[in-house]
Amino acid sequence: MDEEFEEKIDYYMSIGVVELVGVDEDGEIVYEITDKAETEAPELWAAHIEYVDRALLDLYEKNLITIEYNEDLEAMINMTPEGYEAARKLGLLSDDKEETED
Repeated sequence: MDEEFEEKIDYYMSIGVVELVGVDEDGEIVYEITDKAETEAPELWAAHIEYVDRALLDLYEKNLITIEYNEDLEAMINMTPEGYEAARKLGLLSDDKEETED
C-alpha cells in the first residue's frame, strides 16, 4: 500500500466513513464504506457509487445479472451463480451478510 493511500484510509477511518471488515482469501485487507460517507466524505461516496455502477453494468453486459423493476420502479437484481461469485470478488457483496442467489 502506498503512503498516500494509507493516509487517506486512516483519515476516512478516523471520521467513521470507512471500516475495516477483515481479510479476504487472498490476504487483502477488506474495507467497507459506511452510509456516513455520503455526507461526511462526498468525494469518496461519489467514487464508490461510480465503481458500483460500472461494476454492475459490466456484470449486466456479460449476462451475469438481470435487472427488473417492480411497480414502484425499485430495481430488483437477479444473479446467476457466476454473477454472484463475480460480484463477491468485486466487493459488491459481503461474505458476512446474508445474500440470496438465483
